[in-house]
Amino acid sequence: MSVYGDYTRGRIGWFFGLTGLQLAVLSVAVLPVAWSVSAQDWLAAALFVVLWGLLFLVLAVPVRGRPMTGWIGATLRLAAGTLAGWTRFRARATRGQPSEAGHADLPGILSSIVIHEGPPTGHHSARVALIQNHSTRTWAVTASIVHPGLGMTELEDRAAYGSGLTELLDAAVRAELVTEIIFMVRTVPEDGAERLDWVRRHRAANAPAQVSGINDELHESLTAATVRTEQYVTVVVPEARLAKVAREYGGGINGRARALYGAITEIESHLRAGMGVTSVQWLTSPELAHACRTGFAPGDRASLIDALAAARTDAGVNADVPWEMAGPSGADASARHYSHDAWNSVSSTIKLPIKGAAMGALAPVLSAHQDGERRSFMVCYPLVASSRADRSSANSEFGADLGQSLRVAARMKQRTKNVDESEKVRRLEAKLARGNSMTVPYAVATVTVPKTVAAAEAGRRLDSSIRRAGFAPLRLDLAHDVAFAASVVPMGVSLTRKAV
Repeated sequence: MSVYGDYTRGRIGWFFGLTGLQLAVLSVAVLPVAWSVSAQDWLAAALFVVLWGLLFLVLAVPVRGRPMTGWIGATLRLAAGTLAGWTRFRARATRGQPSEAGHADLPGILSSIVIHEGPPTGHHSARVALIQNHSTRTWAVTASIVHPGLGMTELEDRAAYGSGLTELLDAAVRAELVTEIIFMVRTVPEDGAERLDWVRRHRAANAPAQVSGINDELHESLTAATVRTEQYVTVVVPEARLAKVAREYGGGINGRARALYGAITEIESHLRAGMGVTSVQWLTSPELAHACRTGFAPGDRASLIDALAAARTDAGVNADVPWEMAGPSGADASARHYSHDAWNSVSSTIKLPIKGAAMGALAPVLSAHQDGERRSFMVCYPLVASSRADRSSANSEFGADLGQSLRVAARMKQRTKNVDESEKVRRLEAKLARGNSMTVPYAVATVTVPKTVAAAEAGRRLDSSIRRAGFAPLRLDLAHDVAFAASVVPMGVSLTRKAV
């Protein structure tokens, strides 16, 4: 099995795991202790030592994988947003205030997104949907892909897929346009809508009742035992880079669309050639609205499929989902889960194991354990520019060498974990020197269940599936709304990109 484990921590502290800023703050905080000792004010010295210990806990000791300062800041922001009513969303249509035609009415981090239709392209002259995010100043394009999967593939094929992914990321870094490539997979219980439509169109009127009964029984049993998988890939480009390239095509929306078309054409060639993707369909605005609506309300998929089937025979049927109704009718963000329409969602990020990650190891995360349960996950590959990658690698190598030297000078035993991290840092620097690119991938998994099911229990089942896959879960409390948008709605939302 193809296993990749040549990754390191995002930041290696220079002084016994502490970063330069942490070391500076703690060093300055020691001065009152030294001043009290020199003045022989022992009561004040004891008080300052206690305060310094509390500061050390806040700055240097992580709590459930996050620094305590991050927990405090997130809690205060959520409390302020709840008091101000910002965490509560109600669609304009439910209040009798429909938005402008074509304007997306979406909650939270998706509220700043605007959808544009690009110029006709391809054999079918389709207008690809261009996703503009004003808060992060980015543009994105999403494609629905079909991949045969990794369950029955041989070792050589998995290695080839891994090499294809590496070539894709290296090519994107060299082009200096794309900054993120996001892969998303959603697995939902099979509703049988397509098969019911096929049976209605192909069943003969004079078919024997016994044969029809056998087909109906097969349909019922197979539908209950199968799931449907939806796969997406999203390419994200920042406005600062796209605007420069768009000038060559005349500027404006059309210029940006032409530049994005060139980028996704190169991405598509790598997806088909190296990664074994059999179908790549860049979504139009109605198709993207369909994916957005079924992301918030998985139960609406069957009715949408029925409408699409009826539209093939009756031109008067409107099978499109208007963007002002593509989001939820209502959504509420809480500390432990995210509530949207008649559903609750819980998200967890995935910590990479020390022993390495096998290709296809995330498959157990998609296994639903209850009727009506929907699983999904996203894997994001933020691409690091070559100059920044060199600086980051040099800093990490310097920090690893300095930490190793301090442990030797202090006659501390070298732990195997520290030695392995130092070796990985040096291997990474060697790969960068040979022309490989650097990326900082992360993954988020989400489970969505009806409100009749306890969200806490669904979250525990998700964490159990992540551990069974060989990873360590980290519940994204206080940020479930952003995690849901990133891992379920294929519109280029990222956890690492900040609003400007």
